[in-house]
Amino acid sequence: MAKYIFVTGGVLSSLGKGITSASIATLLQHSGFKVSMVKIDPYLNVDPGTMSPFEHGEVFVTEDGAETDLDIGNYERFLNKNLSKKNNFTTGQVYLSVIEKERRGDYLGKTVQIIPHITDEIKKRIKDVAKETDIVVVELGGTVGDIEGLPFLEAVRQLKQEVGKNNAMFVHVTLIPYIKAAGELKTKPTQHSVQELRRIGITPHILVCRSEKPLPKSLKEKLSNATDVDRDAVIEAVDAPTIYQVPLNFLNQDILKPIAEQLDLGELHPDMSEWNYLVKKIISPQKSVKIAFVGKYLKLKESYKSLIEALIHSGAHLDMRVDIEWIDSEELEKLSEEEMEERFNEVSGILVPGGFGERGVEGKLRAIKYARENKIPYLGICLGMQLAVIEFARNVLNLKYANSQEFDPDTTEPVVYLIDEFIDANGQKQIRTHKTPLGGTMRLGGYECLIKKGTKLYDAYKSDKVIERHRHRYEVNNAYEKQLEDNGMIISGKSKEGLIEAVELKDHPWFVGVQFHPEFTNKLKSPNKVIMSFVENAYKCQKSC
Repeated sequence: MAKYIFVTGGVLSSLGKGITSASIATLLQHSGFKVSMVKIDPYLNVDPGTMSPFEHGEVFVTEDGAETDLDIGNYERFLNKNLSKKNNFTTGQVYLSVIEKERRGDYLGKTVQIIPHITDEIKKRIKDVAKETDIVVVELGGTVGDIEGLPFLEAVRQLKQEVGKNNAMFVHVTLIPYIKAAGELKTKPTQHSVQELRRIGITPHILVCRSEKPLPKSLKEKLSNATDVDRDAVIEAVDAPTIYQVPLNFLNQDILKPIAEQLDLGELHPDMSEWNYLVKKIISPQKSVKIAFVGKYLKLKESYKSLIEALIHSGAHLDMRVDIEWIDSEELEKLSEEEMEERFNEVSGILVPGGFGERGVEGKLRAIKYARENKIPYLGICLGMQLAVIEFARNVLNLKYANSQEFDPDTTEPVVYLIDEFIDANGQKQIRTHKTPLGGTMRLGGYECLIKKGTKLYDAYKSDKVIERHRHRYEVNNAYEKQLEDNGMIISGKSKEGLIEAVELKDHPWFVGVQFHPEFTNKLKSPNKVIMSFVENAYKCQKSC
């Protein structure tokens, strides 16, 4: 029987339940267990795919094409494994499933209620993941006391009763605020949060206490007495220089001891040597490089979470700190040529990430033109690749009206266009059938990319075939392929159906655009190869360009 660790949050949101959950899972994985994770989101959206980045941050895409919470990305990066649509579900998915069953008559005329029908659906989804693993860590989104989270708390309370006391436990992540005027750390919010949990039948076995300052022994004892949590199970979680330090901090506080005792796991001795080595490289690297990150969601950098982490991971493996120069693409639209020169003067690489919508596009095009003309290493991801093709078409092919149908549906030069059907490499018509709720077509999840030998992309992957994840609905128009290649743009990657997956420039130190999102397959222990190649070549340019 699989064992369960349920992670709840108290006092307020954004305390780091996801990192806490991933850290515990990582320590157990390095102790030899087969570990998986589940993130439960209490919002009514079926998934975050239609949410603005300002609402929810990044939408992470799994190998099987699910649009999920960004915490799934953290889980994958910590555990060095691919997760699936099973590992993230929402209130919307649960209620939709129950209502569909009711409409089919699955409940045989019974009154459908929160208990047992909704709670049974929640338990079923958690158990589906548990079938494949030794230990499953389940993070419950939101904060204890939120009305929308009550069915989930009731479901996991029931599940603990069903599996027995040595097969389930609760970890509560809470805040210990520091009141500057009083010069004191306060435990009262945590006491009330635990009381709320206990009122609904859940007693936490471990407290993870977020705080700006280390917790004195006396305060831990006070928390232990007030919450009925063992003294050695009160774990402090002060801010760390990197999130990857958190498992090591937990290990130093012997967090595995109360976990092993509650779940009857025996003595645990995780091998964290490789992890510790990489953390040291993140914190104290020998080299550094500055990358310009040209985006439009800079007020909420969580929108680019996976890409930021990918740059950090690549730097760790290259013993290098990647300094990100954040550049708002809308600001670039207003700059003179002299100001552009000044803005990019100190960077050694330029990155344009994915995104949707026309806002900030002209600024991104200016950044791409600057990278191309000044021989600065460039990486364009998804929209960043499409814009590289548009810039090239306008300024090298002299196609004045070259554009994407996303921005101008009536453009006379649709170098990037929306297609619902296309002719594959074998001359057969293929129809894209994945429809979003908004009625558009999207490529979501892992697709095979066939890589042309002798290209920068091939040098990065050391392979002629790779599977990377997509999240987009527009494609580079194959009708312009010959014109592009005749004038110095190499089509370095294609899908098996013949869609253009990657481009690069012939006479440039390193200029690569990819239609896929390489950041989604990136892990701490196995950084994505094209992103690492970009960072490495940016550093070379810093030394020689």
